[in-house]
Amino acid sequence: MEETDPRLESSVWVGSKRYRAVLTGWHFNWTEVDKTNRDKTTISVPVAEVFGVEEGRVEILPHKSIEDTDKDFTVFYVKRSSSGNSSGLLWRLGRTQFSCLSRVLRDQWTKHLRTALKTHSPVRPNRLLVFINPFGGKKKGRKIYHSLVAPLFELAGISSHVVVTERANQARDHLLKKDLTGFDGVVCVGGDGMFSEILHGLIGRTQQEAGLCENDPTVTLQPCPLHIGIIPAGSTDCVCYATVGVIDPVTSALHIIIGDSQPLDVCSVHHASALVRYSVSLLGYGFYGDVLAESEKHRWMGPVRYDYSGTMVYLSNRSYAGVVQYLPADPLLSSPRDKTRCLSGCSVCSQSTERLFSHSSDPGSLYSSQFRQFSSDSEGEWVRVEGRFRCVSLTCMSCSCPKSPLGLSPSAHLADGTGDLILVWDTHPLGFLKFLYRHTCTEDQFDLPFVEVHRVKAVRFSLSPDEEEGACEEFGGSGVGLDEEERSYIETVSRSGSQQHLAECGTGRETANKQKAASPFSCGLCCSKAPAVSVWNCDGEILTATEILCRVHGQLVRLYARGIEDGAAVHNCARGNEKCERGYTLYE
Repeated sequence: MEETDPRLESSVWVGSKRYRAVLTGWHFNWTEVDKTNRDKTTISVPVAEVFGVEEGRVEILPHKSIEDTDKDFTVFYVKRSSSGNSSGLLWRLGRTQFSCLSRVLRDQWTKHLRTALKTHSPVRPNRLLVFINPFGGKKKGRKIYHSLVAPLFELAGISSHVVVTERANQARDHLLKKDLTGFDGVVCVGGDGMFSEILHGLIGRTQQEAGLCENDPTVTLQPCPLHIGIIPAGSTDCVCYATVGVIDPVTSALHIIIGDSQPLDVCSVHHASALVRYSVSLLGYGFYGDVLAESEKHRWMGPVRYDYSGTMVYLSNRSYAGVVQYLPADPLLSSPRDKTRCLSGCSVCSQSTERLFSHSSDPGSLYSSQFRQFSSDSEGEWVRVEGRFRCVSLTCMSCSCPKSPLGLSPSAHLADGTGDLILVWDTHPLGFLKFLYRHTCTEDQFDLPFVEVHRVKAVRFSLSPDEEEGACEEFGGSGVGLDEEERSYIETVSRSGSQQHLAECGTGRETANKQKAASPFSCGLCCSKAPAVSVWNCDGEILTATEILCRVHGQLVRLYARGIEDGAAVHNCARGNEKCERGYTLYE
């Protein structure tokens, strides 16, 4: 029998029932056998989802206890259940206690199961650096970690060094300056803000050690060697929801324990030859920037401030002039309108991995071929549009959340090296309300005449020449208090064709302008004068810069996740579908 493919089969007992247990290289199965030796119910668990094997009868709640019996062993594994309104599946701790005919047989089972774990799950973490934000969300970060997560880490044999943060950016600074030798990954217990700190710290540390300049947007950044785990405990957990499908600390902890690995694209944001921030979810100008800025005035309201601010900003009926330039991605690979979803095992992301990693065995140059188009030699490939926008958004993921199950861009991918640019032109308030409403249901929010979406690799945003001159002045965004000339300008918005290239602009050639009629309608409730420019909402943080350059870096970091699991596929697999290659375990 080869150590690399252990196989064992025998009768075992679970309680008073007899089972036939079989261990192959990839699965551990046990099938109930009735008195006439006929097979009944079978439970199949992938070896990759077994995360603990202990001699004796083991309990872990409320505290770990072991009843050391000679003929018994306990197996811990992943079990799944539906998660109600969430798009993913809940993971729970499965535990089964087996009894054997002899101690020798018991020892054979524990030895072979542990060998199988080492063979087929070689990248599981052994030591983790954990940051806990005690102030985020409902201030339950400490309790969530110590009561739900730490016992699971202990059961799986994972040691952890815990840092409870006391100030903003403490986690980022720790990762930039402290010795990280011996750690397999970094775990954040908090929300999107804490994740952003970890993201900036790890990317910055990696580029420092590689001798790369983050401020140069043309530089190919080095992928981070350490994985990031997210234990959701914040007021917003967008990244966790979009990569796991549920906001549940136990589910996230189990993904970390079994060493799941989900690559993630990261967008670098630059202004005036300097790095401003990194973004993985939403980079939004106009409506989304205004909502964030308005919500900062009402922090005393708690999470409800976002709903209140969204309503007030919508009623203010604002739009902003700007110039958007973008570098299109290859339309033959994927499209933001192709109705596909980035789920666990996504073929688009897998093909992108092969494309990104096939050019060189040198990790420092894995992405060099991806951004050749980013150089000045290919300015003609950039596309330019100009006009007035309700919002301009760039996202590297679907941005799904409980209130928007499909997200801002339902077909966006986590790891294909691209982002989705969403342009919402100035329109009647009721039209914009329809656009916002469609985020909460299954209707296509892009199937509107004033909405465009493009899959891109880079984006530039700048103010229109007229706006640059008057950016410090304020005007009524809703049309109230404007003279006839200004009102006429808002009522007839000029936008350049979406296929106008920068090369054509350089030679003086222009495509015909399309006319978009803007509504003179004013809500009458929020008619105070709006600023001439908006702000950028970068993953929940306000950017002070207006004119920015964004570049998408393919698979720059890796999370302890596997993407959102397809519930229907998992149910079919769990019920013994012959075409299924993975034996999932479900419970109701």
